[in-house]
Amino acid sequence: MPKTEGTVLQNDPNEAKCGAHNSETSGKNEEEENFCLDNYSPHLMETIKEVSRVSIAHEIIVNQDFYMGENVLPPNSMEDRFMETLYNVFWNHQREQLLSNPPQFTYALELMTEVKEILLSLLLPRHIRLKNEMKVLDMDLLKQKAEHRALDVSRLSNYILSLMTLLCAPVRDEEVKKLQSITDPVQLLRGIFHVLGLMKMDTVNYTIQSIRPYLKEYSIQYERAKFQELLDKQSNLLDYTKKWLTQAATDLITPCLNPPDMSSSSSMACSSPNKAAENSDPPNPIMVLYQGYLNLLLWDPENEEFPKTLLMDRNRVQEMGSHLHHLAILASILLVARSFSGKILFNSPGFVDKLKGITKAVTEEFNSKPEEAMLHVSEQVSQEIHHGLEDLGFAALSSENTVCLIGQLQNITEKDNSVRSVIDQRLLLFLKCCLVRGMQASLQHFSEGLNHIKGELRGSLSS
Repeated sequence: MPKTEGTVLQNDPNEAKCGAHNSETSGKNEEEENFCLDNYSPHLMETIKEVSRVSIAHEIIVNQDFYMGENVLPPNSMEDRFMETLYNVFWNHQREQLLSNPPQFTYALELMTEVKEILLSLLLPRHIRLKNEMKVLDMDLLKQKAEHRALDVSRLSNYILSLMTLLCAPVRDEEVKKLQSITDPVQLLRGIFHVLGLMKMDTVNYTIQSIRPYLKEYSIQYERAKFQELLDKQSNLLDYTKKWLTQAATDLITPCLNPPDMSSSSSMACSSPNKAAENSDPPNPIMVLYQGYLNLLLWDPENEEFPKTLLMDRNRVQEMGSHLHHLAILASILLVARSFSGKILFNSPGFVDKLKGITKAVTEEFNSKPEEAMLHVSEQVSQEIHHGLEDLGFAALSSENTVCLIGQLQNITEKDNSVRSVIDQRLLLFLKCCLVRGMQASLQHFSEGLNHIKGELRGSLSS
């Protein structure tokens, strides 16, 4: 069970996840010593395989920049840890076999068989001479050598490296060259499988780009069929999905209470739920789905009850939610800054862009260190307003107004901040309009507060 990155379209797509570049440790770690395949039922292993297959197919269609070799299993997930431990145990077992006295070549021969198959799959019709030369990898001959203790694994590996040098794309030359300096036979074999996986991956990626237009029409049927197979095996697979949609329906029919100082445009976000609450009919299924999508953008990363029907898009949805959070902060900062800078300064050429630049420079820090990031932004924005007013011949902000400005900006990161609440609600309303009316129609109308991030919203929706 060697682990390669390029065998993702073979029998086991999990072999696409490659850990060959990790150096071998001197001994087994505690996790590997306690590892037992009996702890993982065949049902679980098959489920992991099925999820991985569907994930790859889904990414090929959804992600236009998809590059085979990406880890389709969630990092540090149970499936990811399971596969990593499984492969480490496999290679540690290879080491024991080769270092035993006398050496055991049973598994090494199986590896050579797989290496030969991969090399043959990389050959083009014009590679007649190379195909003939591969008789050196004749399994019957290698078995005879193994029986007579005459099988030289290192020499055989070097021969394989010479073939890989001839067959690999220029971008892989460096990886093959690095393998030539490895003296440990097991580490070398593991490295060979890693680079062979990369080489096969290159071929697969080229094929994917060629047939992508023809795959899309079959992807929906394929994913639906595979999900039904999983559902037949796990009857509770839709529990989280039902809970998610139930909450979305509840949100639609529950009247929403306007927060203090809510403007008319923001209260529009509650108009649909209020109308639904007044109507005794069940909410429209499409609107329930739309509300569910919006709820996912606000999903707590610690909440593991993510709907299984959208599990393959969880990372993508979380990235969108994070981006929405950053846009809300940006719009809130601009709204507060406008109230202190005055219309003339705020509308002066380049002023808003300066404020955006200050905020975007620390965007990532809003996730990890929001208070520190906002402290930096508030001080910089205050200085920009101070200098801007002076440059235009206006009186600078008083000390009292400066303290008030900085305080209001720093409070934006608070969960119950009134400015953020207004902006958050308007953003969700805007996104709901995009779902209901279409993106182009929604882009024609921006509510107060969002008009200053018009370009950012347009760019986000078109990407």
